[in-house]
Amino acid sequence: MPRRTDISSVLVIGSGPIVIGQACEFDYSGTQACRVLRAEGIRVILVNSNPATIMTDPDMADATYVEPITPEVVEAIIAKERPDALLPTLGGQTALNTAMSLVESGVLDKYGVELIGARAEAINAGEDREEFKRVVERCGAEVARSVIAHSMEECHAGVEALGGYPVVVRPSFTMGGLGSGFAYNAEDLERIAGQGLADSRTTEVLLEESILGWKEIELEVMRDQVDNCVMVCSIENVDPVGVHTGDSITIAPALTLTDRELQQLRDIAFAVIREVGVDTGGCNIQFAVHPNTGRVIVIEMNPRVSRSSALASKATGFPIAKIAARLAIGYTLDEIPNDITGSTPASFEPAVDYVVVKVPRFAFEKFRGADPTLTTTMKSVGEAMALGRCYTEALQKAMRSIDKSGTVFHWDGTAPTPEQLPALIESLRTPTEHRLVDLQQAIRGGATLEQLFEATAIDPWFLDQMFLLQELAEQVQAAPALTAELLQRAKRHGFSDARSPPCAASARTRCARSATPSGCGRCTRRWTPVRPSSPPIPPTCTPATTRPRRSPRASGRPSSSWARAPTGSARASSSTTPACTPPWPCPSATTPSWSTATRRPSPPTTTSPTACTSSP
Repeated sequence: MPRRTDISSVLVIGSGPIVIGQACEFDYSGTQACRVLRAEGIRVILVNSNPATIMTDPDMADATYVEPITPEVVEAIIAKERPDALLPTLGGQTALNTAMSLVESGVLDKYGVELIGARAEAINAGEDREEFKRVVERCGAEVARSVIAHSMEECHAGVEALGGYPVVVRPSFTMGGLGSGFAYNAEDLERIAGQGLADSRTTEVLLEESILGWKEIELEVMRDQVDNCVMVCSIENVDPVGVHTGDSITIAPALTLTDRELQQLRDIAFAVIREVGVDTGGCNIQFAVHPNTGRVIVIEMNPRVSRSSALASKATGFPIAKIAARLAIGYTLDEIPNDITGSTPASFEPAVDYVVVKVPRFAFEKFRGADPTLTTTMKSVGEAMALGRCYTEALQKAMRSIDKSGTVFHWDGTAPTPEQLPALIESLRTPTEHRLVDLQQAIRGGATLEQLFEATAIDPWFLDQMFLLQELAEQVQAAPALTAELLQRAKRHGFSDARSPPCAASARTRCARSATPSGCGRCTRRWTPVRPSSPPIPPTCTPATTRPRRSPRASGRPSSSWARAPTGSARASSSTTPACTPPWPCPSATTPSWSTATRRPSPPTTTSPTACTSSP
């Protein structure tokens, strides 16, 4: 469908002040939207109370108002500018709540302003906890047993109805986990639920049965007005349920789900976005998966561009905010070109053949009174993202990018003694910003995978990758000299020059890196502007390691994450899978090489990507 001609001006609401949980991600999204709308010949009116953003630059909008984002101020701007439409889905929870207040007060009807990006009914269905529960049940999916409460008396009664503590507290119409948390007793409930009721726009909280320790997965999905649906990206948390997504190390694509499990989540996500009624934009849907039974629970949905949307956009190259803005003014996914391929429309799902890891950054040293324990309320103040051909490579690169002391793996000093190990393992039960580094030190001290899983509930596959790094570090330490092969293997798993374990030799041998290109990179047929920056490997396929696969843990699941290697290029870090696993033979060593200084884009793919899902 062509662009709507009845929309000549749009009011875009920004996210306001930079706060924990709502920061530059929405400046990123809003800036893309303003550029797209202006490129389409639409007059853009912007309101944002934060002048220290890119979207408030003079050339981003035709009229910019640096004013408080309140219903009263926005109404005054509407009365003066008389826009044809209001776009609130790119400014986070602040914009969404303001837009809903304008709808409920009748301001938009009074001035004839249309809400685009998401209808008011869709926003309410996605943000209102009780309504969303009914939506999920109508889709045939499952939600955690829950009770809605509007007062502390109802909260105490709800705990009894759920069978006692612990319970999860989730307020309606909030962001960044604001006002949420796990209540283990009545004192916790008074504190968390009281704050949640105060933070909720509708003075409403949802009390849920505890799902602590479950795997947490989220999907970024988009839908247009003719019912084309695409899954942009799957994102998996390293930490189990109980730590906010913004505070957890996350991986894209999800690595520990079976193909059947991922397809099940995709089907549920499409059913939910259709039932909610988001038909001109994107949304983020979060799931919990039981690690043993595979039971799937839908946690919540954000009917707007979310913080994870920025991560998914940068991880895949699929510009979610830009496409969402075009969908809002009438285009369909099959009419919007894909910026990455240059030859396919946005209705084709992006394929990710590398691994993306996001690591959060904390600043508890600046907030000395803050509790450093990580919970469902977001506390991180930033994050770093890294790309790699396997999980271990991307993880170590992202951890170093945080550029903060004590947040990277190290092999300095002596390993923890058997006397120190029990206390170290016990400390891992409490999630903190240093838990992954402490976990690595526990492995140095001789902790077993079973002990670490019991203490952290982190998926055994991720723990197994930590053991892989330890085994490789031991090989480096035991080596009389750092050979080219050993250096290459260490680099392929993300070890830096400064952080590599010292060799046994008194004089460390450093080998020059070969200019031979990566076999995986040469076998990539689709054009992509971003390549994982890792040392080149020979064009022949050689095993990444000869270590045997660890035995699966006892489980009632018919198909667990142990049953198969992770998808995509994460296979490079599994036991005996070749580091290069393309669908066609690797080029021979005689093939002319590309210089790392003059890399060119690979030819466009000749294979068809996954098509979108449409209703009959």
